[in-house]
Parts: sequence; C-alpha cells; structure tokens
Amino acid sequence: MAGGNETDSKKLLALMGRIFEMGRGRPIPFGATIKRGGVNFAVFAGNATEVSLVLFVPGEDEPVMEIPLDPRFNRTGDVWHTFVRGLDPGVTYGYRVDRKPNANPKIHRYDRSKILIDPYAKALAGNEEWGALKGPEGFLFPDTYKQLHGLVVDDVFDWGNDQPLNVPMSETVIYELHVRGFTRHDSSSVSAPGSYAGLIEKIPYMKELGVTAVELLPVNEFDENESDKKDPATGERLLNYWGYSPINFFAPKASYSSSLKPGSCVHEFKSMVKAMHEAGLEVILDVVFNHTAEGDERGPTLSYRGLDNEVYYMIDPATGEYHNFSGCGNTLNCNHPVVRDLILDALRYWVIEMHVDGFRFDLASILGRGRDGEVLADPPLLERIAADPVLMDAKLIAEAWDAAGLYQVGTFPSWGRWAEWNGRYRDDVRRFVKSDPGMTERIAARLMGSPDIYANSGREPCHGINFITCHDGFTLNDLVSYSKKHNEMNGEDNRDGSDVNFSWNCGHEGPVDDMEPVGEISTPGEVQKLRDRQMRNFIAILFLSRGVPMLAAGDEFKRTQKGNNNAYCQDNEVGWIDWGLFDANMDLHRFTAQMIRFRKAHPSLRHDLFEKEPGKTDFSVTWHGPEPFKPDWSESSRTLAMMIQEEAAQDNAADDLYVAMNFYWEPVNFILPSPSKGRKWRLAVDTSLPSPADALEPGTEKPIPHQSSYLVAPRTVMVLVGR
Repeated sequence: MAGGNETDSKKLLALMGRIFEMGRGRPIPFGATIKRGGVNFAVFAGNATEVSLVLFVPGEDEPVMEIPLDPRFNRTGDVWHTFVRGLDPGVTYGYRVDRKPNANPKIHRYDRSKILIDPYAKALAGNEEWGALKGPEGFLFPDTYKQLHGLVVDDVFDWGNDQPLNVPMSETVIYELHVRGFTRHDSSSVSAPGSYAGLIEKIPYMKELGVTAVELLPVNEFDENESDKKDPATGERLLNYWGYSPINFFAPKASYSSSLKPGSCVHEFKSMVKAMHEAGLEVILDVVFNHTAEGDERGPTLSYRGLDNEVYYMIDPATGEYHNFSGCGNTLNCNHPVVRDLILDALRYWVIEMHVDGFRFDLASILGRGRDGEVLADPPLLERIAADPVLMDAKLIAEAWDAAGLYQVGTFPSWGRWAEWNGRYRDDVRRFVKSDPGMTERIAARLMGSPDIYANSGREPCHGINFITCHDGFTLNDLVSYSKKHNEMNGEDNRDGSDVNFSWNCGHEGPVDDMEPVGEISTPGEVQKLRDRQMRNFIAILFLSRGVPMLAAGDEFKRTQKGNNNAYCQDNEVGWIDWGLFDANMDLHRFTAQMIRFRKAHPSLRHDLFEKEPGKTDFSVTWHGPEPFKPDWSESSRTLAMMIQEEAAQDNAADDLYVAMNFYWEPVNFILPSPSKGRKWRLAVDTSLPSPADALEPGTEKPIPHQSSYLVAPRTVMVLVGR
C-alpha cells in the first residue's frame, strides 16, 4: 500500500467498514462492482506492466490511498483486478498505469503522472457544476485538465412496474432535444432548469404535442470546458455545449442533475426515464462511439490513451499518429474485440440498468471500419449489436456517414435491424419546398418511405428516419429566414458549419423587424406570411411521409438560432429554447400537433411495407398532376398529387386521402380524381389558410364546395379526406 497520511486515513474511514483488506479479486465484470462485503475493481490494460488503484474522497483531488496491484496475484490475462473488502459505495477512484521499459512511446502513451478514469465507471465525480473551471485558462492542455474520478455508485432504484414500451417503429414520432437547452432559459418556468428533473416537468407538454419518443443529445459524461473558442464580439468563453466529445460511455452527465451531490445524476436520470415511460414516452440516447475527448496527440490523457492507446484507437503503426475519421482528432478502434465488448457492455447497461429504449449512433459509419480504417463489408460490431439478445427490443438508428467522406444512407449494414437518419429525405424535401426544378420524382419517393433507398436492401419504410431539421444545422424558422449561415459568434470567422443548406430566406435575410418595404409583395408582413406558410409546408410533408418522422424541439413554435447552423458552442439564448416564443407562435404549434394527430388517424401514412404480402392489408397509391392520373415528372414541374386508397373491400374505417402540393409561385387548379364510391372529398389541410382553418381536427373535416376541382394556392400543401 502506498500514499496516505493520518488525515487521509481518517477520511477513508468514513467510507469503509471495520474490516479493510485487499484480496485477489475477479477479472470480470469490468469496472467497480459492489459485492457482499466490499467492491471488486477490474480494468483492462493489456500492454501495461504497472497498475495501481488510487482511492479518493469525493470532492478532493489528492488521493487518500494508492494500492499497487501485483501482476502475479492481481492480473488475469490482460485484466488487472482486486477486491477491496470493507469499502462502501461513495468512494471515488482511478488508476495509475505505466509500462517499463516503454520501447515505443509513440504507440504506448503511458504517463505515471495521470490518474486515469475507469472506462467502466458508472458515474464520475468532479464535474457536477456546469461550466466550472479548475486550473488556469489553458484548460486544453493535459497538465491543467479538470480532474475527474470514477465513483462507486449504489445503483439501487425502485423501478416499480416499469417496462420497455416497445412502440413499433412505424408508430414512432421522435422529438430531438438537448437536456440542458430544453429548460435552461428562464422562460421554461421549471423548478430545476437545465436538468433531467427539468425534463420531467415538461412531459405534459411533449405528451400533448403528440410525440412518442424523446431523443436526447449526448448525456454521457463530457467536459464542456474543452473548447478554446471565444465569442469575437463579447470575448465570452464558448463551451462544448452539445457534448459530442465523450469521456466515458457509462456515466450520465453529472451537471445535468439538479443536485451537486456526486452520483445523484444516476438516480435523477432513472427518475426521468421512469416518468417518461409512465407518460407513454420512449427515451432514445444519442451516443458517440466514434471518438473520445482525448483528441489527437495534443489532447489530454484521461482514460483510454493511458490504459492502452494501441487497442483503443486507430493509429498508424509506424508513426503513432491518430487516424481521424471522426474529424475530432482520434477514431475509436471499434472493431477491436476489447473495444467491441466495451461498446456492447455500455449499450446493455443503458438498456438493463437505465431502461432506455434505443440509441442514435453519431457518425455510425465509423463503427463499420476495421482497425486500419478500411470499410468492412460485414462489420462484426454492427452485426453483434444487431443480433445481441439483450438489445433486441432497442431501437437502433445510425447516422450513416462519417467525417472522412463515407456516406452510407441506404447501404449501411443493417441485418434488418438498423434504421438510418435519411439525409437524402432532408435535402430533397428542402429543395422541393424552395421550388428547385427536377424534384417531383424524388419527392414522390420520399413520401413513400424512400423505396429507392431502402427496398433493395430488404428494409422497409420504418428503417428511414425522416427529418427536415435536427440539432446540426438551421432550425426550421431559420431555414426559411436565411439563405446563408451566420456563425460569426462561434469564433471561427464563419468557416464552420455546412455551406450547403438548401435554405431560402423568402426575400429578405434574417428578421423582418428592420426590413424596409420594397414593394407590394415584398413588405415585411408578406415576407413573414410566406415564411409561416413554408414552415407549415415542411411540417405537413414530414408527417404525410411514410417512414419515422423526427421533429427538432422548438421548431413547432419557431425557435431561432439567429442564422447559426452550427450552434455546438452556444450555451446561451442562441442554443437554448426560448419558451416565450410558444405564446407568440401558438398557431404553428397547433398546426404541428394537428398534423401529428392526422398521421395517427390514418394508418396508410404509417404503412410499413414496400411490397404487398398475401393476407396483409395494403393501400394503393396513384400519382397525379393538375390533371388526374397525369403526374408531371418533367424538370420544370413543381406540382405533384397523390391519392391513397385501401384496396379490395374498402373498409369504411379507412379514409381515402388526396394530397396536392403546389410549389409553383402561382395558384394551380387541380382536377380531382373521384374518391371511393359513396364518399365525398373533405378538406383536412390547406397550408395557405389562416389558423385554425389550415389543419382541422380529424373527424371534423367539411366537404369542399366543388368536388371536381380545388384551386391550390402558390407554395401550398393541401390534403383532402374521402369519407
């Protein structure tokens, strides 16, 4: 035993029983596991020759005890382990690891001065207060990086009768949000702003909106202070607000807890999930397994690099340089067996212990790369996740590309399990709504669930996640208010963020408050009216499309980021949701909720098969233009209509639907096909009409005056119900 003094011993006594001794321990499971009478510690460090367990009292950076592990007694294969009898939950810990002699320091980056975080730690201590810095301003460098330790957590929690909801993908409506940003603004009116508990207070709002699943931006522990950027206008330090820079894959973000007590985040997160489930809402986590916060060779040594750099990262075997397929300095070596197990164990933990319902995998194409970065035809990690018996009910959603140019939308290895963010849906719908030419055939495919993308790979419409906006890019309001990005506040001279947005400002860049009238059709009021219609158009198309719709939080009441399409560092009113906009834009919120209800009322919009199967109810789809059964697929066409009818018996419980879309800048008269026998066309949606006539409650639609035709206004989506 090394380290410690009389004062340290007294501190440690508070965390141990009368009998305190070190035993051999067991190599599995990895991490700190509470056993009868003590805690078992196990960590992989295959190339290390020296490993010590270092114990701390929560809240302090100096260790109270350091226990060298004997490789003859405390090592099995490449796993170092010990059982500390008499130790209670609440102690914090880390590892000091070294290799002697280290013949290749470019490959093996051991550093005895660092206390390393256990990759399997279930909570971390030292980062409970959001944005609090330790050390001088040069916090990017290893010598001054915030000290974080693993925490031995007592994870007892009363789940009651909580069970997975297992909402079918075809019935799912996803709501993407940032835990802190959703309630951090003063206007949120919650008692615990910016926290898991704050989300609980907003459950009634999400339930009333009609979504079925909440997708949370990263909640794994990260350090928001890692950025060195400043706002050029104010000099204010910018933070890593989004959190796509994981330190640990098991520990929930401590500063998202409403309490500063170390480890309280675990209980509060579970309480949030339990409350979501009680309200019928699933919880999906945005997980980042493609890189870590350790960055390249200039980054801090926190955990993986100091335990076994050669195993955890893709590196050049000659130079030791990190492959950077993530764009963040390093790339996790996902298909090494040890790393595969780490990822699978983390996913199982979140499902078994934290009761989450699914995962969205950031830059998931990296998970299909081999140890040298090559793209694998049958990636073992992706297959194991898809076939894992514990994860069989979990939703698996891939962001099917990476930062090195690999784009796999439609070709991501799926084994019938993996869904994808459909980036082509986003781009095609944006271009169609802004009246780009040559888009009618593409929009027809997107409305049908993108069979051109997914049918040939044996998947169905529910394997495509349809979205117009997400955290990354413009908000919906900004999509129709800005033709160019405005990221100057990010401190990168507006170089960051995508230059390809397929956005249109409707005639004026930015807010119309200070806009000078240009002409009769270019007044501020006319520009705003067009923007409002375009937002309704996007929302209408999203919820009329087969596939799984995803809505970015706040888009339903015109949230803005002031033209910033990469607000990753904006922990302020740019990145937060201003709930004051809800009262000012209740009409758009109402329209969004009505479109969700309309989707739920019509099974044909959620039909999850591309092909007909014997004995299965199916729907026939016919395509039209301004004239029935004559769709215009030409380059110049900006109009399209579709009619959906149930085949065979024409069950009276299923309505006929007719959707007409006019993205020409003049009104177009659509001659209507006849609905099924005995039915009349009734108006359900017309995005050109003022609220509440723009979207009627299902079941309250009124017959249109002329059953043979309908004049569709410019840039308008119109929906009829045949009943």
